[in-house]
Amino acid sequence: MASERFFRIEMLPALHGDCLFVEYGDAARTRRMLIDGGPIATYKHLEARLDALPQGDRRFELVVMSHVDTDHVEGIVRLFANKPVPVRVMDVWFNGWNHLQPGGRVLGGKQGEFLSALIMRRFDVSQWNHAFDGKAVVVPDEGPLPECTLVEEDGMKLTLLSPTPKKLERMRKAWKKDLGPGVTPGDLDGAWERLAGRKAYLPGQGLLGTTPELDALLQRQMKVDNAAANGSSIAFLAEYGDKSCLFLADAHHDVITASIRRLLAQRGETVLRVDAVKVSHHGSAGNLSDELLALIDAPRFLISTNGNQFDHPDVEAVQRIIARSVHQPPTLCFNYDSDTTRPWASPDRQAELGYIAEYNPVPGAPYVIAL
Repeated sequence: MASERFFRIEMLPALHGDCLFVEYGDAARTRRMLIDGGPIATYKHLEARLDALPQGDRRFELVVMSHVDTDHVEGIVRLFANKPVPVRVMDVWFNGWNHLQPGGRVLGGKQGEFLSALIMRRFDVSQWNHAFDGKAVVVPDEGPLPECTLVEEDGMKLTLLSPTPKKLERMRKAWKKDLGPGVTPGDLDGAWERLAGRKAYLPGQGLLGTTPELDALLQRQMKVDNAAANGSSIAFLAEYGDKSCLFLADAHHDVITASIRRLLAQRGETVLRVDAVKVSHHGSAGNLSDELLALIDAPRFLISTNGNQFDHPDVEAVQRIIARSVHQPPTLCFNYDSDTTRPWASPDRQAELGYIAEYNPVPGAPYVIAL
């Protein structure tokens, strides 16, 4: 019965990064996805969450490494460094060097090369980007958006929104540059030796509404994210039963906007109604736009960061969500109570601007959001 289905998202405490543990299913079976693994310092939280799973039920339908930034991928590198890998994985989504450059070999810059080597050592080649027949996880420039359903016909449906071929091409150039003179593209054994020497990876070691003044302010505040790695992010819409969430990784807003417009045209709709949005790039001002928010009707916006390193979420991004959200009032879900998120907790500010702020009720534990 549809009423028995559940869809839960856990934002693990991943410091300034992302580590999203997703469970869905019904009374008969729980299925799982893991989206990113956070920086290496937070692997202990991912390990503890995995250790809490029943010994006979540690299967993941999908593990996604959205892109090669350390705050998203290092925990996965550490997880896959275990031999054997302590979970059963049916499909791994990650765009390695061979996906960025068709015909090339599997290697890439820094974290990318390590992860590529790990995937090749730990999994059968058929498990890598299995839903895409081993090819790049990419949104074609024309035609319908790629879709796949995990496991059974009525399972979790994923619709790919990012990256595009253009973004992958830009990442390919940045990746090749990042290799440096000491790395030979295609040398998987060399990448494996470098990984083996990295001790860290070794197992056992105030605005609301629309006014001319607000329009001018948000326009001035808009900074565009031009990072190649972020632009290569794997982002998608996940739908299970009557529940749904946008998982946007660090994707660029122009790509997501264009893809959602294509999806709405395919479905004959004018706005995409979802139960939650995992906000792109931890609430960076450069990854949100008025155009994108106008296409989404969502009651919850999930922001994963403790504000370290880059002071995310940007005030401008939160202001934009509050002012431009189709759903009013929007609820902001923060997995950390930190210097950068705490200002939004003020009851007076919430009442004045018309939004709701929620924080992880158990600091240091996964923040569970049931859709």
